[in-house]
Amino acid sequence: MSVDLSGARWFKSSRSSANQECVEVAFLDGRLVGVRDSKNPAGAALVFTPAEWDAFTAGVNVGVFDRP
Repeated sequence: MSVDLSGARWFKSSRSSANQECVEVAFLDGRLVGVRDSKNPAGAALVFTPAEWDAFTAGVNVGVFDRP
């Protein structure tokens, strides 16, 4: 899938600090969601469909991705 990210408005969580490595998110046309590394904004970005984003954020909320 090829998505034009040139007009994307990227943002970080309000819980992020300037010194931490984190991700940035952008809500894109077609209800897609872009995710990129805040330390490498010119690098690659992941693009999720609405269903994929909902599944991911639901997993985060219940601890699916927590380290043991």
